[in-house]
Amino acid sequence: QVQLQESGPGLVKPSQTLSLTCIVSGGSIRTSAYYWTWIRQPPGKGLEWMGAITYSGSTYYSPSLKSRTSISRDTSKNQFTLQLSSVTPEDTAVYYCAGGTTRSLYKVDRNDYAYWGQGTQVTVSS
Repeated sequence: QVQLQESGPGLVKPSQTLSLTCIVSGGSIRTSAYYWTWIRQPPGKGLEWMGAITYSGSTYYSPSLKSRTSISRDTSKNQFTLQLSSVTPEDTAVYYCAGGTTRSLYKVDRNDYAYWGQGTQVTVSS
């Protein structure tokens, strides 16, 4: 079955760029009509949709994060990457990667996704 695994540093300093990778196994990120998404959950807050990259490489971003966010993919490694620049302590959160069809676009409910990673804690602190 398809599995998603987030990887990256657990601690990032303020003003630096956070970089996380989602490794997809058991399926291809080029599967037609699939969107590969990053979602985060700050402590004590709800889930926040950050952005997505499609099976064809098109990208969509949250308007509130667009200026600091970049999502890319490496089809040879079957993985996609999130980069969030100029981080502050407010970017401290559990970061999840997820995969779903077009209905998942902009959604944060796990039921709207076919696949969901276990999440990785990222803390922004000096």
